Amino acid sequence: MKHFLTTLLFLTTFFLTAQTTDNLFALTVAQDGSGDFKTIQEAINKVRDHAEMRVVITIKAGTYNEKVVIPSFKRNITLRGTDREKTIISYDDYSGKPFRGIDVTGNEKYSTYTSYTLLVQGNDCSVENLTIQNTAGRVGQAVALHTEGDRVAVKNCSILGNQDTLYLAKGGTRNYFENCFINGTTDFIFGAATAYFYDCTIESLTNSYVTAASTYQQDTYGFVFVDCKLTAKDETVNKVFLGRPWRPYAQTVFINTEMGSHIVPEGWNPWKGDKNFPDKEKTVYYAEFGSKGPGGNDVSKRVSWSYQLKKAELKKYDLNIVLNGWNPKK
Repeated sequence: MKHFLTTLLFLTTFFLTAQTTDNLFALTVAQDGSGDFKTIQEAINKVRDHAEMRVVITIKAGTYNEKVVIPSFKRNITLRGTDREKTIISYDDYSGKPFRGIDVTGNEKYSTYTSYTLLVQGNDCSVENLTIQNTAGRVGQAVALHTEGDRVAVKNCSILGNQDTLYLAKGGTRNYFENCFINGTTDFIFGAATAYFYDCTIESLTNSYVTAASTYQQDTYGFVFVDCKLTAKDETVNKVFLGRPWRPYAQTVFINTEMGSHIVPEGWNPWKGDKNFPDKEKTVYYAEFGSKGPGGNDVSKRVSWSYQLKKAELKKYDLNIVLNGWNPKK
C-alpha cells in the first residue's frame, strides 16, 4: 500500500508539472526548420494548459509574420528572442480592415481590440529580447502588443507601431516593462492596466499624445514611468502631450524622466469634447517628479490640474508597492 501511494504521488506530481504534451520545459522556434517548430503559435499551442512550471520558447532570428496569441489558459510562458533587432514578430491588421470571415462579435472588420500582432492573455508570461511590430502604417488604430494577463513582464524589447501601439487592456492586471523601446503616433501607450515602465525609451513619431490611460476608479495605480526617456523622431515633432485621459480616472506618473523639447509646456491635455466623459480633468491624476531635459526642466506652465510630487511621496511608487507585491526582477 505504501509503495502504491508513493507511486501515485510521483505520477500525480509528474503530470502536474509536465509542461508540454511531450513533457518539455524548453522549445525552439526557427524558420529554417532547425528548431522544434517553424512558427511561434505552434510552440505556444504545445504548452500544457494551466502549466505550473515555466516553459521557455526560444525564437531564433527571423521575421515571423504571425498574429500570435497566448490564450488565458496558457500561463508561465516566456517568449525569448535570440537577437532583439533580428527576432521580429510582425503583422499588419488595423481597425476597419476587412476581417477574414466574421469574429465572435459578428463584426466583419477588425477593431482596435482585435488588431494586435501579439496578444498575451495568460498570467505570468514574459516576452524578452525581440521586436513586436504592427506594420499597417498610419491607417488608424493598429496595435502591436495587447496584454490582458496578470504579471506580464516585457524586457529588452522593441514595440513598434503608429496609433495605439501598446494596449494594456485589463484593469486590475500588472505589467512591467524594462529597457524597452516603444514608438508611435497617437495614444500609443493606452489602457486600464497598472504598468510600471523602467529605463524605457518612448519615441513620438508625430505631434500628438504619448499616453491615454483608462484606469479604473478602484485601482490605486495606472501608468508609472521611472528613469525613462521621451524622444521625438525628428525636429518636425515639436508639440507632444504627456497624456490625455481615455476615461475619467486615468492615472499617469513620470518620475525622473528625461523629456525632449517636443513635450509641450502645459504637459497634459484634458481630452475636451468627449460627450460620454466630459470634464475628465476633474478626476484624473497626472503627476511628475524630477522631470528633466528641455521638456521637463521648467514645469511652471503645467496645467493646474496636474501635480508635482514631493520627495516624501516617492515611496508610494516603489516597484513592489505599485505592482502589489509582485517582483518581476526575480
